Amino acid sequence: MKTTCVYILTSKPNGTLYVGVTSNLQGRVYAHRNHLVDGFTMTHGIDRLVWYEVHQDIREAIAREKRIKGWKRAWKVQLIEKTNPDWNDLYTSIL
Repeated sequence: MKTTCVYILTSKPNGTLYVGVTSNLQGRVYAHRNHLVDGFTMTHGIDRLVWYEVHQDIREAIAREKRIKGWKRAWKVQLIEKTNPDWNDLYTSIL
């Protein structure tokens, strides 16, 4: 069964946040880190993975992404800091 991930990237600790969804987290973060993704993340230098969540159902993952995107920034920060209080870049942990 294919998994889908909801993820949050940032430009730096407590920096600009980006919420996304992908079926290939490693490849997607690689693309962001190497500035292969045009748009908001490239413009704002957003390339650090600080949170992710794995889902078995793509519809569930997309719904979760949409909910998180609608949250206040403070709620997103709380979500990140619950599992990653130091805002470490988690990219190496998914390799």
